[in-house]
Amino acid sequence: MSIDARTPSGEGLLATAGRYARLVKYKFVIDFLLTLVIVATILGVDGLTADGVPLTLLFFALGMIGVLSAVMTLDDVTGAEDGSDTANYVEVEDTALRPLERKPLLTGELTVAQARRFGHLSLVWGVVWWTLALVVTPHPTLGVAVLAALLLFLSVQYSWGLKFSYHGLGEAVLLFSATAFLLVPYGLATGGLPIVVLVQGLLFGFGQVLIAGYSNTNDIPGDAAAGRRTVAVLTSARGNRVFLGALTAVNLLLVVVPPLTGAAPWWFALVLAPFAVLRIRQYTGFLRTGDPLVARSRGITTFRTVVACMIAFNLLYLFL
Repeated sequence: MSIDARTPSGEGLLATAGRYARLVKYKFVIDFLLTLVIVATILGVDGLTADGVPLTLLFFALGMIGVLSAVMTLDDVTGAEDGSDTANYVEVEDTALRPLERKPLLTGELTVAQARRFGHLSLVWGVVWWTLALVVTPHPTLGVAVLAALLLFLSVQYSWGLKFSYHGLGEAVLLFSATAFLLVPYGLATGGLPIVVLVQGLLFGFGQVLIAGYSNTNDIPGDAAAGRRTVAVLTSARGNRVFLGALTAVNLLLVVVPPLTGAAPWWFALVLAPFAVLRIRQYTGFLRTGDPLVARSRGITTFRTVVACMIAFNLLYLFL
């Protein structure tokens, strides 16, 4: 299949929108937008309705859609151009755990030129709305502004531009970016970043890294051939297992350390317990079967579970 095949003519707006929605991995964009739900439950009604906060969060959300769309789109542009996506999706057996239809550049439904243009426009959209969010925030602080700027810069450079994921820094960039997608809107709304918010941001960030880590494990041959230096490519199979185990252990420490240090109430760990069980199941299952795509699928479920647990904790904290 040619990655430069032209978009079929005569199709309606809905079909076109569907192709671009799959290009940006709309389900993952929705997952990232859950950071705003978490922030809303931390703020509560009083925080959400404070002067300037609704408009600030609205502008951030609109920009966030653009930035995430740019990140996902430009990642696919790079993958199509260097052949890594062809190796990882076309030249392997199609699977329901990661179907080819997620890649409209590979199925010929969109061209690389169309995707690149869409990615650039999405990035401009994101920059405009985030700039407005910084202008209207009721609590302007230099620290949050710098964090937002770093988030914008680093997230889009994941596999485009400086291509951090091609130089052994992809996992670190992803952890920072996913975490900052929660910290920045909270900081814009309040001007502060308490430890409990940082912990929830990191739980969100590790959720994404422990999806990508197993995805990268599956993609070792294609990534290596394309020069994409993920941890999975750079280490041995044993080293990669140790790396994923270390990430899992640190992720679980984020559940138990805050209550032990007084940064969160004792029942924080109790509310997060379902997530912890699923995270352990993900890693031990991978050690037992060696199937990275099953572990990746379990990681998505685990990620959405930790989001639900954090929302539950925040709501309980508001009313207890």
